[in-house]
Amino acid sequence: MAQPFPSDLEIAQQATLKPINEIAQQAGINEDRLENYGKYVAKVLLDETTNAHTAQARNSKYIVVTAVTPTPLGEGKTATSVSLAQGMGQIGKSAMLTLRQPSMGPTFGIKGGAAGGGYSQIVPMEKLNLHLTGDFHAVTAAHNMLAAMIDNHLHHGNELGIDSRSISWRRVLDINDRSLRNVVIGLGERMDGVPRETGFDITSASEIMVILSLAKSQQDLQERLGRIVIGYTHEGEPVTAKDLKADGALAVILSDAIHPNLMQTLEHTPALIHAGPFGNIATGNSSILADYVGLEHADYVITEAGFGADMGAERFFNVKCRVSGLKPDAAVLVVTVRSLKSHSGRYTITPGKPLPPELLEENPHDVEAGAANLKKHLDIVRSFGVQPVVAINAFPSDYPSEHEVIARIAEESGARVAIHRGVAEGGRGTVELAEAVVQACEESHEITFTYNDDDSLAEKIQKVAVNVYGADDIELSASARKQLRRFEELGYGKLPVVIAKTHLSISSDPKLKGAPTGWTMPVREVRLAAGAGYVYAICGTMRTMPGLAKSPAAERIGFDAEGKITGLF
Repeated sequence: MAQPFPSDLEIAQQATLKPINEIAQQAGINEDRLENYGKYVAKVLLDETTNAHTAQARNSKYIVVTAVTPTPLGEGKTATSVSLAQGMGQIGKSAMLTLRQPSMGPTFGIKGGAAGGGYSQIVPMEKLNLHLTGDFHAVTAAHNMLAAMIDNHLHHGNELGIDSRSISWRRVLDINDRSLRNVVIGLGERMDGVPRETGFDITSASEIMVILSLAKSQQDLQERLGRIVIGYTHEGEPVTAKDLKADGALAVILSDAIHPNLMQTLEHTPALIHAGPFGNIATGNSSILADYVGLEHADYVITEAGFGADMGAERFFNVKCRVSGLKPDAAVLVVTVRSLKSHSGRYTITPGKPLPPELLEENPHDVEAGAANLKKHLDIVRSFGVQPVVAINAFPSDYPSEHEVIARIAEESGARVAIHRGVAEGGRGTVELAEAVVQACEESHEITFTYNDDDSLAEKIQKVAVNVYGADDIELSASARKQLRRFEELGYGKLPVVIAKTHLSISSDPKLKGAPTGWTMPVREVRLAAGAGYVYAICGTMRTMPGLAKSPAAERIGFDAEGKITGLF
């Protein structure tokens, strides 16, 4: 009888880790650049040499990992990223990972942690998913410091003439708590503040988190913090964090958080964990500074972009690469049998519930029926001038006939393809994928953006909707048109755009599977993230403070009799 496959936590807790100083030495990071947080985690201290020029001087290869449109369960981008880095080691290549830090909201909610899976994990798994070095808490404190200074300014006479109804800066917390989505503050006696409506978002949705991920230096960080627009005066002029004299304090609170965190995989590949921007309304990518450090020290740097190629990868190219000045050499497109079966439209996958039994039956026809989604994502990646490598993330419930369908479709589309079994086998299960990625990195290419800086904001939104998502057009509400016009009048017209939409469809409608055509994308509202440096369009309802499920993971997390953490997954 086959032994049951151990849980991610069991695998992680049974692993033999190297001291983090050895991992740093292996990567060529000098010990004087380390600030240790225990035995297995360290900050890599930045200096004046940490920039795009030194990052590019080594001529290292830069690889982004993205995916087809995921099911609500995710398709294993992080596990693929980790296993690919380990696979590089198996073929004698020097590799380093740069990944986002997980939010504790999903960890204690229904999704679980984000350390990878099986034998392709970042360790210590508990450290990664629980606080790590406190970066999320620093972002929370900085964000809420600015909120406190706004309300303090109102309390002491409102010298800047802020229209309290225009204040968009809410408070944040790294816990799922739906009851805090909308609150009234300032109740009580006169000395308890000015009453007004506001609310809470989850910390990863904070603009400060995005700023941390896009900052290129300590000075750039403070300048971006100062540009945050918290609201407007009664005359309609923007009020910034610098106007409130808050930028210096915010930068100081983040003085440790700006440095990337060094960890390791189960096979001792160095991994830089930094920042954790919300995937729906922000970039959904790890930090530029982590990429700079990685490219200084490894021949192959592998980073992950959130959700599918239509979201995380689109923002990786159009926003992050614009800021960083870096150009990726290859893109890995993760696909699973279950994701393509779900895009056949014949199955419903619900978080927290077992997969439909019929989805686990051998059915290559259903895989073929959902293949339009894979083809569209291949087109999306190619639209940025980069060759995709299709990574079939193999599950034990898959059948060879189903993998054959995916491989055939990828090859017919002109893409390299490899099956990887990194979750079950670690790096040795990803050798074929690693070799395919090395080959792809040798091809010449030139990065292409979806839009030009000088395009109007409406044109930028339309080009993403039409050229990336496959929409026929966009439909701007009257208020969205007014907001776009006002942002351009205020001098924000050259900023890139982010489109806040569902991640469960290439379209703006989560019910539309595959590669929808013949649809128009509605834009009901447009918001400004001046510090982060983009304008974002709201298409549909976005929840920036998740709620807990009826039976959240928090109910099952604790300690065993030996003092080991249990229940994380």
